[in-house]
Amino acid sequence: MDTARHIIVGTAGHIDHGKSSLVQALTGTNPDRLEEEKRRGITIDLGFAFLDLGEVRLGFVDVPGHERFVRNMLAGAGGIDVVVLVIAADESIMPQTREHFDICRLLGIPRGLVAVTKSDLADAEMLGLVRLEIEEFVRGSFLEGAPIIPVSARTGAGLDVLKQELLRAALEAPLKDVTRHFRLPIDRSFATKGFGTVVTGTLMSGTVSVKDEVELFPSRKPVRVRGLHSGGKPVERAVAGQRTAVNLAGVEHTEVERGMVLAASGIFLPTRRVDARITLLPTARPLRHRARTHLHQGAAEVIAEIVLLEQEQLAPGESALAQLRLDSEMLLLPGDRFILRQFSPVVTIGGGVVMDARGRRPRRSDAPVAPFLKTFERGSREEILLALAEATPRGLTLEDILTRTGWLAAEVRATAAKLTEQKRLRILGEQPLTVAAEQSMEKCAAALGEAVEQFHRANPLLPGMPKQELRGRAGNPRLELFQAALDDLAKKGVLAVSGDLVQRAGRQISLAPEEARAKELIEREFERAGLTVPSVSAVLEKLPVEAGRAQKILQILLRDHVLVKIAEDFVFHRTAVAGLRALIAKYRQERGDRLGIAVFKELTGVSRKYAIPLLEYLDRERVTRRAGDERVIL
Repeated sequence: MDTARHIIVGTAGHIDHGKSSLVQALTGTNPDRLEEEKRRGITIDLGFAFLDLGEVRLGFVDVPGHERFVRNMLAGAGGIDVVVLVIAADESIMPQTREHFDICRLLGIPRGLVAVTKSDLADAEMLGLVRLEIEEFVRGSFLEGAPIIPVSARTGAGLDVLKQELLRAALEAPLKDVTRHFRLPIDRSFATKGFGTVVTGTLMSGTVSVKDEVELFPSRKPVRVRGLHSGGKPVERAVAGQRTAVNLAGVEHTEVERGMVLAASGIFLPTRRVDARITLLPTARPLRHRARTHLHQGAAEVIAEIVLLEQEQLAPGESALAQLRLDSEMLLLPGDRFILRQFSPVVTIGGGVVMDARGRRPRRSDAPVAPFLKTFERGSREEILLALAEATPRGLTLEDILTRTGWLAAEVRATAAKLTEQKRLRILGEQPLTVAAEQSMEKCAAALGEAVEQFHRANPLLPGMPKQELRGRAGNPRLELFQAALDDLAKKGVLAVSGDLVQRAGRQISLAPEEARAKELIEREFERAGLTVPSVSAVLEKLPVEAGRAQKILQILLRDHVLVKIAEDFVFHRTAVAGLRALIAKYRQERGDRLGIAVFKELTGVSRKYAIPLLEYLDRERVTRRAGDERVIL
């Protein structure tokens, strides 16, 4: 079992300061893999090499130093754990030294050291001056106090010291988290004869094994891991922190581009809108609200419109909350760091960190977004989940929470349980997990109560309000939220639920004298009619009340089962229906269980107009069963 720490070391520095030569001297591998790189003697794209120091295995990412290839440098910088800032003794600090260093700081790289290359070309006095310049340059940064090591790739001087310092830095560097969901930003894609599509990248979190089913983002195309390589050899499983090559099944290499991401299946969604905190470099120009920039994250590059959330302009050296509206989809999660480069001319101007991976388009009616984002930025897991729930009144599912936070399902469930114990959150369902803030429950309950009261005021003769209508009038909350709020009100004795109808608890219908008289007339008319009933409209139009109230009185009689609706516009009194059932039972006893339509008409004394709907009603009630042109009495 592989127990070594896997650490990614990145080089940074100006062109021709000896980054690639240093990596080759340390590892024995020339990281320049392209013919043009070898011919011109400069790094154009990312190069990779490995160094085994026993308890630590270092994966080197050698990045281009030329300003024209900074975008390629950024593709490899995202996964760096330890940076080696390379500064040539004969030139000292140069423009790309500064830009690369700015990028490392903006990406939050935690540790590093400085290698003063080509030290064999400088005397002691010059090396001393370079050291002073470097100390001044890194003051106040993560490299303040870091080792500054003179080395020579040509003579080998200082390489052993550099390896020892790399080992020390690697042992102190925080490890990438193998317990998180699997994510691997792709920085290379190619086809290998006999194997098919191969992608490479630094495994940012989680683990991946041969035969795993994963997804390719942003397309969400399902693919299968056919094979894995790390450190130049095949492995069955790769873990966070390793440089990893993945042989994929289910996708052509032409479908894969640098900047795509392999990730755990069924967990994430791509996004085109994220909320973040951005920071401008002190050397940058002021950034205007809605400015367009190049955004680099992992190995991906997109155009992003910067919507400042609290101001119209961001000054150099300052930070602010912003929404980034991307011109194409990306897979981003809270905590992901990114670099911003000016739209034109393309230079690095700042960077930032994602807070909410699925930012919403602000509306005038929305609460201010800044407090919500500051909770994302500094809050505990409980505070974040509660803020999410309160900002989503309709409730949240487990999938909603995972795509917004990147947490593990177990973390979501544990956090929800804690908030439920504190009576700040309600678990509405377990499969899938569905939650809502208690304040959302209270608002939903209040809306339900008010909707029922309004219904009773508008419909004093109706017994209650259908559930579906009630849900719509209360703002159409999520079904689980609606049911939980309704159950709460029923338990408290505020509302009463009978079948599909909801009413105020204890409410009784009180009829006015003319309404009571109308009710009596309707009942008498249908009772007297027996099985040859008049049309409903003919009965209602004779009543001493207007049509609307007459219909509601009819509904009361139907609800109380005084009248029975057999078919559209066919209503019978319950005594007539009971008499019909008795008549059918007597017929079966005396004449057998077969009954034709003609016999039924003769037996009941009704015409075909009534016979057909009555027989169909008896079929539905399982009194009879149709068999061809006859009925079998059950």
